[in-house]
Amino acid sequence: MHIAWLGKKSPFCGNVTYSREITNALTDRGYDVSFFHFSHEATPDGWISSDQVNSAAIGKHGAGGMPSAAVSGLSVSGASPSAASSKRCDVSLPCLHKSTLYTIPTLKSRKVLTEALRQLKPDVVHASLALSPIDFVLPDICNELGLPVVATFHPPFDRRRWNITSNTQHFAYQLYASGLAKYDRTIVFSQIQRDLLVRLGVPPDRVAVIPNGVDSQKYSPGSSDLKLRVRAERVFVYQGRIAIEKNVESLLKAWKLSNMGDKCRLLIVGDGTLTDSLRSSADEAHGIQWLGYIADEQRRIEILRGADVFILPSFVEGLSLSLLEAMSCGVACVATDVGADGEALEGAGIVLDPQRVTTELQTLLPLLRDHPEMAGILGYKARQRVLERYRLDGNVSQLETLYARLLNLEPECSEPTQALVKPSIEL
Repeated sequence: MHIAWLGKKSPFCGNVTYSREITNALTDRGYDVSFFHFSHEATPDGWISSDQVNSAAIGKHGAGGMPSAAVSGLSVSGASPSAASSKRCDVSLPCLHKSTLYTIPTLKSRKVLTEALRQLKPDVVHASLALSPIDFVLPDICNELGLPVVATFHPPFDRRRWNITSNTQHFAYQLYASGLAKYDRTIVFSQIQRDLLVRLGVPPDRVAVIPNGVDSQKYSPGSSDLKLRVRAERVFVYQGRIAIEKNVESLLKAWKLSNMGDKCRLLIVGDGTLTDSLRSSADEAHGIQWLGYIADEQRRIEILRGADVFILPSFVEGLSLSLLEAMSCGVACVATDVGADGEALEGAGIVLDPQRVTTELQTLLPLLRDHPEMAGILGYKARQRVLERYRLDGNVSQLETLYARLLNLEPECSEPTQALVKPSIEL
């Protein structure tokens, strides 16, 4: 099967990680993947050259492309699809601007996308929506070409605010609802997101719940010399962007007010627009170390393996991959009840009120410092939750089933959903 995937490669955000992990997993299972992404460096006609394609395809999966295709003299070529040897290629779409929040394509991008799909002839088109105008016309393009089209829709939201007109984070859901109704399937990460879209008019049989997943073999408990390197007995970690919606400021304030002592460290892994301003008032004198953005995945895993507690104080989320990675490594996790994060931690972690993060962390931080056995139990529960519900291989299998149903390769039945259970540990 040949999947045309429309996703993000930069700048770094959850959408980038999601697209990378899912397409790598599909390729590992023998699927051919054409990866469409927006790029400032695209050629005037949008496609990158065959040399660039072959270079981009080299790596974990080896070199290769898809059946030959050409636009304005540029080509993508490679061997025919094979279950035993899957192929990958990249297709660049020209854009004027791209950020972690939205993308602005050029006027030519629709034509480039349409012609590429026409010539590549994929079996299924799957878009991890990048909040761009292309999202709204993609169903029409695919309908014209006779291609089934799937969307993954994962803007963040605060699930505690049910009045959909009261929160600007819900604006994307309102804006996209009528467009999502045109997709053959829309994938969301939680039952709450599904209910919200259905309330806004998306047909229930077109919304499937397939949560984010993590490679539980790669992200697993293991040895680490982290505590030796940071000279601490207890280590707390935040990992993610340093931005307003991540609410790192409340975590830093709670840490300083808790007087955690010189045997504890708070590690901040990540970078962003607020780094300089926050770092100036929270440094090693307070037991806080700023590690910046760490590109090396193995190093990030070693940090998680050596940590006692992972904290995610966000105001809004979708379903945080950083949280799932920490859970999979057996780290005790504390996160706010936003997006699907609270749902992921039901009975397996500590859930915070996003409006009372500083106050609640002031109580929790000393408790987790003084009772390592509590962190150990929560870490075990977090790991088991991932194995039960958030394993990447299981979620990719659900995606395979969805593709097969769209292509009439498997009988239709109810799409998978997850039951909501009241968390056993909640402040």
